[in-house]
Amino acid sequence: MKRCKTLFIGLLACLALTVHAQHTGSLQAIATLDVSRYLGRWFEVAKFPNAFQKDCVSDTSANYVLRSDGHIDVQNQCRLADGRLKMATGLARQLGGPASAKLEVRFAPAWLSFLPFVWGDYWVVDLDTGYELAAVSEPSRQYLWILSRTPVVDEARYLALLHRLSTLGLDVRKLEKSAQSPASSGPVTLKSAEQGP
Repeated sequence: MKRCKTLFIGLLACLALTVHAQHTGSLQAIATLDVSRYLGRWFEVAKFPNAFQKDCVSDTSANYVLRSDGHIDVQNQCRLADGRLKMATGLARQLGGPASAKLEVRFAPAWLSFLPFVWGDYWVVDLDTGYELAAVSEPSRQYLWILSRTPVVDEARYLALLHRLSTLGLDVRKLEKSAQSPASSGPVTLKSAEQGP
């Protein structure tokens, strides 16, 4: 009985280490991020499928605006199958200093911001020198978004990015392309995250 208990505790410890390793693996954010250059409109080019975007059929984009307190207002939008626009307003904050490419984002109401689980990791893991093509993921590699300043990306640049992401251990075979219509490049009206959705 004692051996079974010891074995059980050992298995739990191994499981805990495995889960910890999955969340603190070797995926790294880029060395530095100039937030002032990263602000503005980004179009979603491709993503790993996820539950919270399952009803988005096209025109997915994000807009980032710097606040006076140093945090960043975030507005994500996409088009639904019936043609309506769906919007989600949130807040992002940098972790580790003003040049860090590791951010956290929350879309929960401001009064819940003290809860750690309402914040999701947002790590910029690839970014070109012109701040025109980016890839965003998080330590567990469960999520991945490819973002561009333009709705359409040159295929050669896209394939080169996929190669770089593969070397980071991201399974780019899971990516699904995001549809963008000509109308998607219109203006986005940003509402403050403190106002709620």
